[in-house]
Amino acid sequence: MSSAYERAGVDYATLDAAKRVALASALSTTAFAARRGAHLDDASRGEPAVVVEVAGVTIGFVLECLGTKSTIARDYETLTGADRFDAIGYDTVAAVVNDCCCVGALPFVVNAYFATGSASWYSGTRHASLVAGFRRACEDAGAAWGGGESPTLAGLVADEAIDLAGSAVGLVPATARPLLGAALEPGDEIVLVASSGLHANGASLARAVADRLSEGLLAPLASGRSLGDALLDESVVYVSLVERALERGIGLHYASHVTGHGLRKLMRADRELTYRVERLPAVPEVLAFLAEAAELSARDAYGTLNMGAGFACFVAPGDGATLVEVARDLGYRAEVSGTVESGPRRVVLEPLDVTYDADELELR
Repeated sequence: MSSAYERAGVDYATLDAAKRVALASALSTTAFAARRGAHLDDASRGEPAVVVEVAGVTIGFVLECLGTKSTIARDYETLTGADRFDAIGYDTVAAVVNDCCCVGALPFVVNAYFATGSASWYSGTRHASLVAGFRRACEDAGAAWGGGESPTLAGLVADEAIDLAGSAVGLVPATARPLLGAALEPGDEIVLVASSGLHANGASLARAVADRLSEGLLAPLASGRSLGDALLDESVVYVSLVERALERGIGLHYASHVTGHGLRKLMRADRELTYRVERLPAVPEVLAFLAEAAELSARDAYGTLNMGAGFACFVAPGDGATLVEVARDLGYRAEVSGTVESGPRRVVLEPLDVTYDADELELR
């Protein structure tokens, strides 16, 4: 999508093709779950979490990683002495649980993966900060922290680095069905929920931008904040919004966590539908700075970064305003931004005169 992002080492076309190869192999294993009395819903393949029915209960399972944002925290600490690993711990959980609730599964347990190159990483305050942030995000998601793994991978992970990931299991309420896109219909309203900034996507691009700036992560934004400080703003956990929507009986037909691929993720569902966006949220200062510094066109910026829209909910006609009110009561910023239409699978961003066609998001 973006040549700037490819120069930063992230080539989505290649990565997505590799995912499709893995998915094809994974599909051949579905019957194995039945041997244990479980039914794996193949309609969830290619969604943020896989859905499994077992003993009359429907669960979602997901594994997700943070990416390279921990490197920004490490470099910022070296430059300023400020320990921001609490935000990094929070971000790790947010990346996992937001994917889980996309399929309507409310996470109830999260496991952690902390891989370092050397045990020396645990010196100082950073580990305590990381744990505190991870725990706080679990609380905000309503999930227990079950455990995890913390290997030392000398020769694979740099001594000063940490690779962060996690997994979660969520429960689809008995009164609901998994959100796998089948319920989407023309006329559904698209509610975009605001992001706080970078979230967990785009860190490689942000690092590449910082490397080209004379002041690096200390480059000032218009507000006076440094680039590094703003990049490390915590992600938003959207679980409580999905939970409240299900509790209130709002016609929630689908949800999408806007991460890699930017607003192209609005057409993640395996449906021939057009997603027309008529209003876009305000762009966080740090994302506007990144887009300009990386010389991204509007098309590339909105197809790469979240640009202020961290989560999308697709609801029945007339339910959008109710969901926006629920979001406001929970402390989120949201608005009814567009509609689902009959037509080819694509995303139309009317304010920017930008259209993303089906072949620009191929996850299956």
